[in-house]
Amino acid sequence: MEANAIQKKERQYYIDWLRILLILSVFLFHVGMVFNTSSWHIKSETEIAGLQYLMSFLHTWRMPLLFLVSGVGTFYALKHRNSIQYVGERIKRLYIPITAGIIILVPVQVYIEKIDQYPSLINFYSHFFEGIYPTGNFGWHHLWFIVYLFIISLVISPFLSVLKTERFKRFQSALIKILSVKLGTNLMLIPLILSQIWLYPLFPRETHALMGDWAFFVIFFIFFLLGLFIFSNNKLSVVIKMQRRLYLIQSLVFTALLLSVFFVNYGNYGRYVWHYTALVVAWSCSMTSLGYARTYLNFDSKFRKMANEAIYPFYLLHQPIIIVITYYILQLNLSLLMNVFLITSISFSLCVGIYWFIIRPFNVFRIIFGMKTLRKKDRNTSKLNKMSLNTIPIRK
Repeated sequence: MEANAIQKKERQYYIDWLRILLILSVFLFHVGMVFNTSSWHIKSETEIAGLQYLMSFLHTWRMPLLFLVSGVGTFYALKHRNSIQYVGERIKRLYIPITAGIIILVPVQVYIEKIDQYPSLINFYSHFFEGIYPTGNFGWHHLWFIVYLFIISLVISPFLSVLKTERFKRFQSALIKILSVKLGTNLMLIPLILSQIWLYPLFPRETHALMGDWAFFVIFFIFFLLGLFIFSNNKLSVVIKMQRRLYLIQSLVFTALLLSVFFVNYGNYGRYVWHYTALVVAWSCSMTSLGYARTYLNFDSKFRKMANEAIYPFYLLHQPIIIVITYYILQLNLSLLMNVFLITSISFSLCVGIYWFIIRPFNVFRIIFGMKTLRKKDRNTSKLNKMSLNTIPIRK
């Protein structure tokens, strides 16, 4: 009881809310992929004007912030685990869902994309391991985020004991004093930019395939490490909260420069202007989000607890469900507005419904989707709650 009380007191609820909102933004982003100008698994013939600019802006900072938030979450998870326990937990929470997702979820979306080439989904399964997507069929698609998290977890696991040493705590305290000056966290842009000076000319395309994606993998890796080692500190989060308006102004300035690439001819330097400006935008928006989330979202509720548990299975489910629903909705030849509404609402409802009625109640599915198993105590409590509701006397 005492350990649970301490953990509850230490928990930074705004980190949970940020994770929930970021995954929901990923859901909306993938709905948007149907209607923007970029290639994707399935596309609407009618595009939404200007959507490309908004999605390009979101793409620069959404996933880096999600890796940073994951790093902060890892810090709190490690307080009661050693390195071996941490790796075991990562295998359960990440590796099992990756394997299950590649077998169960990914083939569905690739099949829908190539549905004219195969007579049925069952027939497609026999061809799923033939070649690497897009020329072949095999890939991990939206599971790349989980794959990258798992690889990062394995890389850092031998060094996690450092977090508990007095030497590290002294170093962290000294660094946080430096970062606490006005806009001081911008110093963390130095390792980000230096890494890209080395890697970006060699690996300029973001592929999410790991091999050949080293420039972007390192960006995500650094964001995760900073979340783990630096931004898990409560004092620094208070400083960022106080400076949130400054980071908001910085975000707006560099976003304007970022979007200027669409309208200004920078010649051969256009992609470099975009990439390095995008790094600053990713950092600025991350600090802004942390500051405003700490200000307005650092509270607990029953919904937070429920949504925080549901959001991971929701992420695993969302992309194949969007693609399947989109395939059938687009065949109805409805208006653009109706397509957007139906794809969004039906996909969201289906994700929530599958989670609530199929994944949440059964341990076998909870394991597959990276959730903690229900204990007998949890099940008995649920049964008692139902019985108590059924035995309430009704006054006539």
